[in-house]
Amino acid sequence: MRLATWNVNSIRARLPRILDFAVREHIDVLAMQEIKCKTEQFPYEAFEDAGFTVAAHGLNQWNGVAIASRQPLDDVEIGFPGMPGFAKGHEGPDAPQEARAIGATVGGVKVWSLYVPNGRSLGDPHYYYKLDWLSALQEYTSETLARTPDLAFALTGDFNIAPTDADNGDPTVIEGVTTHVSPPEREAFAALESAGLADVVRPLVPTGYTYWDYKQLRFPRNEGLRIDFVLGSHAFAEAVTGAEIHRNERKGEVPSDHVPVVVDLDLTGPDDDDDRPMIFG
Repeated sequence: MRLATWNVNSIRARLPRILDFAVREHIDVLAMQEIKCKTEQFPYEAFEDAGFTVAAHGLNQWNGVAIASRQPLDDVEIGFPGMPGFAKGHEGPDAPQEARAIGATVGGVKVWSLYVPNGRSLGDPHYYYKLDWLSALQEYTSETLARTPDLAFALTGDFNIAPTDADNGDPTVIEGVTTHVSPPEREAFAALESAGLADVVRPLVPTGYTYWDYKQLRFPRNEGLRIDFVLGSHAFAEAVTGAEIHRNERKGEVPSDHVPVVVDLDLTGPDDDDDRPMIFG
């Protein structure tokens, strides 16, 4: 299985290049974030013509997530259990949920496409919403893997966190000044790893970013952030045979400010003589 995650920053604005990438790179499962359309506005027919089945969730012109697959999508879920909501000036457990999470089982793998809240600025209500959202995700992940420890399970998407200094090449993103690198955000990311997940890309792709701001020549200067991830359970990580960050997708006409992250999986079962790199020590 070839699994990719990509914050496409508007599915309708970038449809031709998204489909071109998916076909050219032989992607089997494509998790997308920031589709920026309502569910009924998603261009299903174009994906179906390319051989994909799609599950999408969008509420308005913001946010939105989707999964496209060449295999059937089973057990589709909109939002994970306990996921908090948010609306400006509206706090509490009944705050409306945003379109930030969709999950499905594909070929025996439980895949989530996630668009973690940005946080906006330190001290903003959206920042605390982000931390609450991540805490709920960690609790859901921990409970899921405790119940089904052998499950091939992956959280993919735009996490809006640069978990280490090596993941931050943007001089305007500064600890104590901006979001994405604050200790609470990084601790929330680490908590997902402690819940039983591993970053399956960085051991195989030791350098590189996944996002460059459109402003101030960030991409030509390579002043980016690595904020798009595939985090996998032990069973998922053991199946990983390769990974790529497709930096060149940031070039050309009408690019997203993010690029795809691709993981290759061998789901036929482990081989005792296998010399694939281990994600878990």
